[in-house]
Order: sequence, then C-alpha cells, then structure tokens
Amino acid sequence: MVLIKEYRVVLPCSVEEYQVGQLFSVAEASKNETGGGEGIEVLKNEPYEKEGEKGQYTHKIYHLKSKVPGFVKMIAPEGALVFHEKAWNAYPYCRTIVTNEYMKDDFMIKIETWHKPDTGALENVHDLDPITWKTVEVVHIDIADRSQVEPGDYKPEEDPEIFHSEKTGRGPLGPDWKKELLAKPDSPRMCAYKLVTVKFKWWGLQTKIENFIHKQEKRIFTNFHRQLFCWIDNWVELTMEDIRRMEEETQRELEELRKTGQVRGTSAAHEQ
Repeated sequence: MVLIKEYRVVLPCSVEEYQVGQLFSVAEASKNETGGGEGIEVLKNEPYEKEGEKGQYTHKIYHLKSKVPGFVKMIAPEGALVFHEKAWNAYPYCRTIVTNEYMKDDFMIKIETWHKPDTGALENVHDLDPITWKTVEVVHIDIADRSQVEPGDYKPEEDPEIFHSEKTGRGPLGPDWKKELLAKPDSPRMCAYKLVTVKFKWWGLQTKIENFIHKQEKRIFTNFHRQLFCWIDNWVELTMEDIRRMEEETQRELEELRKTGQVRGTSAAHEQ
C-alpha cells in the first residue's frame, strides 16, 4: 500500500513567471538547508531528452541526520539517513523521485507536478485511473493563511499577508485574495497540482512514517511558496540564462556550506 495526496497551491503569478521563481527559490532554499555536514549535494544538473520529453535533469543527495524523527534515528544505522533525489523538470510538468539506498524498494517518495493557469479547480489533472483517484486526498494550501504555518516556521518577511511587491504591485494578500483573482480575469494566476505518493514498508512504523512524511511535504510546500511569492522582486526580472548561472554558483556554495558552519533549516528543500 502507498499513501497518496494531491496538494494544490494557488499563486498570484503566471505559469511562465513561476518557472523562473521556482528555480530561483529552490536555489535559495537549498542554501538555507545546508551546513554543518548536512544538507544538499548536487551531483548532476543537465538537460535531458527521452521518449519525446525534454527538460532539465537533476540528481541531488540529501544528508539529513538531524531532520528525521528521533524514533527513526534510534533504529536506523549510520549512513541510512542519506536520500537520493532525482528530478526531471519538463516544465510545466515535473517529476521528482526520492529514494534511500538502505531501504531500497521499501521506501519511495514520488512528487508529480502539473502547473496550470487556473485557481485549483481542475480534478484529476494527473489522469489517474478512477479507482486510484477515489483514494487520493486533496489538500488545499493557502499561502496567505498564517494558520497553515508552523509557529516555529513563521517569518514576517515571508508573510504574503504583509508583503507588497514594488516591481509588480502584487500583495499584500487578504483573506479573499483568491476570489479577487477570479473577479479579475486578466490578473496572473496559476496552481501547482502536486501529487505525492509515499511508500514506506517497515513493520510497525509504516502508517506513522507515511503520515509524518506527508506532514513534512505539506510544511515544505507551504513555506516554500510563501517564500517564492515574497521573493518575487528578486526573481521576476531574471531570465532562464540568469537562473542557470545562479544554479552553478549555488552548487559551489553548497559544497562549502555543507563542509562548514552550523546545521540549518527544517527539512529537505526539494521543490522540483
């Protein structure tokens, strides 16, 4: 058995804008998660083409000792808390698979994302068979709803209810911001439909860990997209060429950060 949920994140930007904003924010978030021997190591970041699909392929390793529940650390051997993330970004469709060499086929997180120019009303955009789709829980994430943010994660400078973009005029986002988007057909909007499949086969721990992972995924998606919107003035004028240069610089920076400094962040910053 696997536990599948679909997270829907609506944003006041276009699908085209989000492509740059997402990659900029992934690079920034990776730096916030890396230090003191832990964090993100980038092995590959290169174009790919297979079976008619073209995009950017990345292979990262997450070193996560301090970022898993205590009861897992107690039973997991040294080296087991290293995770491989392979991502195929054929925007507007992206697929990310996280695996663990210690658990092999007993562990997997798969994140499939469609980015659509709407406000999150489409059903079954991932075209699952009807029986599977009935088992999927749909979770709506509102980036302007502070109650969806863990108290320890809250930062005023990353709050869409407060932030106003000087370059685009967007924000702050009030409680009815999604209804206001619908009332203005020309205003930019999009939804990331993130289908997350979690498999964890470990007798006695399966349900607990699968629920824990989904809770962490929701937390990552919520914090990441709040940051993405509040960082819009930093990325809205960037090109894809700017982003690729930034990714190369970030890869070098991550190597240095991981070897030095303090353990930082909350959890893996994947958001392909």
